[in-house]
Amino acid sequence: MTELTDLTAVRLLDGYRKGEWGPVEATRAALERAEAIQPEVNAFVRLTAEDALEQARESQERWRRGEPRGLLDGVPVTVKDILLQRGAPTLRGSKAVDPAGRWDEDAPSVARLREHGAVLIGKTTTPEFGWKGVTDSPLSGVTRNPCDPSRTAGGSSGGSAAAVALGAGPLSLGTDGGGSVRIPASFCGIFALKPTYGRVPLYPASAFGTLAHVGPMTRDAADAALLMDVIGHPDSRDWSALTAPPGPYTDASAGGVRGLRVAYSPSLGGQVAVQPAVARAVRQAVERLAELGAYVTEADPDLTDPVEAFHTLWFSGAARVTQHLGPHQRESLDPGLREICARGARYSALDYLAAVDVRMDLGRRMGRFHDTYDLLVTPTLPITAFEAGAEVPKGSGHRRWTGWTPFTYPFNMTQQPAASVPVGADADGLPIGLQLVAARHRDDLVLRAAHALYEAGVASAGRPTPSGS
Repeated sequence: MTELTDLTAVRLLDGYRKGEWGPVEATRAALERAEAIQPEVNAFVRLTAEDALEQARESQERWRRGEPRGLLDGVPVTVKDILLQRGAPTLRGSKAVDPAGRWDEDAPSVARLREHGAVLIGKTTTPEFGWKGVTDSPLSGVTRNPCDPSRTAGGSSGGSAAAVALGAGPLSLGTDGGGSVRIPASFCGIFALKPTYGRVPLYPASAFGTLAHVGPMTRDAADAALLMDVIGHPDSRDWSALTAPPGPYTDASAGGVRGLRVAYSPSLGGQVAVQPAVARAVRQAVERLAELGAYVTEADPDLTDPVEAFHTLWFSGAARVTQHLGPHQRESLDPGLREICARGARYSALDYLAAVDVRMDLGRRMGRFHDTYDLLVTPTLPITAFEAGAEVPKGSGHRRWTGWTPFTYPFNMTQQPAASVPVGADADGLPIGLQLVAARHRDDLVLRAAHALYEAGVASAGRPTPSGS
């Protein structure tokens, strides 16, 4: 018997077309799965079952008439509780946000979901204001890993990653300012894409500025391409949004990797200590890319660690997002967030502009790198998931989450498209991610390579299997 919660969005839609099942059945199954996993993994801030089932009934009637509304009609979708959703409070993981607001507007990506008939089943967890690479908050507590609940799901889109991994809807919208869709995708064994900045419009503008992206979190690359065809179009509320893409990502992603020039950087030139199981899984996946016809060269980008510049930009944004809060509200904040806000408030305009200079130079160097290489491949993270409720692994010596995410945040600074592809698991069954990076505006190349890995069986839309080694 087909388990609807195990299916991709592409497969669900195919079943709708063939009359094998309908949106009501799929939505009810996703809601039941969400309720079942919530006590253990804590992926949701809220579920909107009544509204979702009404949307599903309307969709089912459209399919009965042979008149689906759009590309996602009847597909259950979740939304990270950073993005506005009409009729539902967007609390952003914070007790400082008043739930009694008007909540009468959708973010651009959420509006596109509605236009295409997607069924919105719930809002997923986030750390407070999305500030760190794990998902726990004073508002909603700790979100846990679907493969081992004693471990973190990663963040800041950890609720979305756990929901997709466990079948509570095949698609989710996440946000990524320093790795926040790729980190939890790697830890939870799903696919996630941080598109080129501006490809998916964002409103209201993030306090973290042009570091912040919106991206799909899905069971595989084909689903991500489909979701990008829905959300990757301009919106007048975002002045930095790009024009429409030249064609469907669903078409572009099927091109394969033959002839693509791939640079493989296992440790950014020795700058990063990578766990052996991670290094081994990523290398094996890269070897498969070569077997599929890519020209693979081991090469490192000129990527001197820009963490201090990133901190200046990130901590300043955190200070800005909390600037309006009074003393009592500040007391309710995550202590780590309070700490970086205090540091961010001490930076001068000259400090900020110096960080922008570092960012611009990094972007220039990566632009030159992609004159030679179509794609850069790295591990998504140097480690697998660590204990839940901690910002950094115990005994790591890291102070902040950026200490264990050296492969992700630089590409927010450069605004490049970057994706995490699940390529196996360590001996404990904890997922391992491979990161694909392309030049700005070449999201199609990232999706092509990722789809090729799924087609070749290197990546899997199911739960990862321990390597035993």
